[in-house]
Amino acid sequence: MRVQTILPAGTWNAEQETDQVLIDYDRRFRRRIVLTTTHGAEILVDLPQAVRLKDGDGLDTGSGIVRVQAKPEPLMEIHAHDGAELIRIAWHLGNRHLPVQLLGDRIRIRTDHVIGEMVEHLGGHVETIEAPFDPEPGAYAGGSHHHHHGDDDDHHHA
Repeated sequence: MRVQTILPAGTWNAEQETDQVLIDYDRRFRRRIVLTTTHGAEILVDLPQAVRLKDGDGLDTGSGIVRVQAKPEPLMEIHAHDGAELIRIAWHLGNRHLPVQLLGDRIRIRTDHVIGEMVEHLGGHVETIEAPFDPEPGAYAGGSHHHHHGDDDDHHHA
């Protein structure tokens, strides 16, 4: 089965779902990849440019829709005493260009013990969890809509 159309989460009818693929964060940014579905079928995602697949997106195979499910992976969830402290921690994480998932009162990053120690030194609390990782696209991520001077505009139409 070949997929050439990605249907964003929330835009397609769940009754058309025929299968699912469970994939981690690293494998969800691709232009071309072969995925094995939960039912054991192989599907080829073949797109004109790389896209970030998100949890709940639909892969249109022409004969049904395969739901993208973000595979749980080892993460660190960071909490702080107040919003200002959490913002300060987020600034330090951003300064290191780490992928971060912002969840209002907490931040998720990939498990990294050095960063965990830094966060605790800054007054944050770190809890190790298993969860799907869906970080912010960020200014440096491929396929973002952030404009850099001198860029051509071809890649801005995601």
